[in-house]
Amino acid sequence: MKKIAILGSTGSIGTQTLDLVKHSPEKFQVEAISAGYNSDLVIEQAKQFQPKLVSVATKELAETVASQLPSNIKVLYGDAGLLEVAAATDADLLVSALVGSQGLRPTLAAIEAGKDIGLANKETLVSAGHIVTEAVSRKGVALLPIDSEHSAIFQCLNGEKRSQVSQITITASGGSFRDRTREQLIGVTVEDALKHPNWSMGAKITIDSATMVNKGLEVMEAHWLFGLGYEDIKVLLHPESVIHSYVEFVDHSVIAQLGNPDMRVPIQYALTYPNRYTTPTTKLDLAAIGKLHFREMDYTRFPCLRMAFESGKQGGTTPTVYNAANEIAVARFLKGDISFLQIEDIIEASLHKHESFANPTIEVIHEQDQWARTFAASIRF
Repeated sequence: MKKIAILGSTGSIGTQTLDLVKHSPEKFQVEAISAGYNSDLVIEQAKQFQPKLVSVATKELAETVASQLPSNIKVLYGDAGLLEVAAATDADLLVSALVGSQGLRPTLAAIEAGKDIGLANKETLVSAGHIVTEAVSRKGVALLPIDSEHSAIFQCLNGEKRSQVSQITITASGGSFRDRTREQLIGVTVEDALKHPNWSMGAKITIDSATMVNKGLEVMEAHWLFGLGYEDIKVLLHPESVIHSYVEFVDHSVIAQLGNPDMRVPIQYALTYPNRYTTPTTKLDLAAIGKLHFREMDYTRFPCLRMAFESGKQGGTTPTVYNAANEIAVARFLKGDISFLQIEDIIEASLHKHESFANPTIEVIHEQDQWARTFAASIRF
């Protein structure tokens, strides 16, 4: 039985991870879970899965949660609680599914504690890929991708020599506005942006899918996961989200991973690697789908993806600023403070203002992250 801890148990990845645990209770034991402010759901999860440790966002929420759980379940809060969930239990594997840069420190703590990592938090590698990959190598733990695209590439590379890889292609659904021109994006609403055609995800990642920031973060994550230069990472628009990504080798053979758009498949593969077990998912029926479509990526239509490649190539603290500025811009859009297209403007302005630091320490990354957030929040239109 594999013991797991989950950072972000009430989010999309966290709830689907627990669905898999419920499907195969003989295979998994939940040691610890963290949630943000969704106290009702985390109480329900704790009662069902009986972890030893639960963490929530604030002291007040922790008191509320603790009052409704058995005394043998320890309840913590804040950053200290996240670190304990990540590193201070008997878990074999941490599912890192927090949204945003807050996942970095606890994920690093889990690595230092010798835990394998099921990584769904892109920002951990985007902001500190050089630090994380060094720690993974030094501690000898597994870094198992949960994003469907990276899981696909990981699966395609099984048994293959990395030296014989020519390039990888990450597929993109195109998000809520994939068939709209830039002119048609003027005045779109939050409600419009949250209507993803293929995937059920949280609000932030759904907006990121529409701007293509999500794909940009995936490009930077792939650079660190697979040790590839940015010139060897391609992005292709694939509206059906059936081919999750593919690898081309030096002999021009291509290996792709296909499946219905259901995150439980890549989540379970990370939980059970190198084994495969049945999942409560729907079997892929290509005959029923009939056709698959592909389009070249238009970097003028999706400038956030262009900026992601540029940020990744520059390196240093530039990817941190790209990510942090986007997080603030998305939050402002969701609150109705800015328009959809102004998300791009905030990211670009932050990158232009920023002076990058090479090979940053965690402290410098944190400082530049905070600088970018303050600057992005200050921009007025």
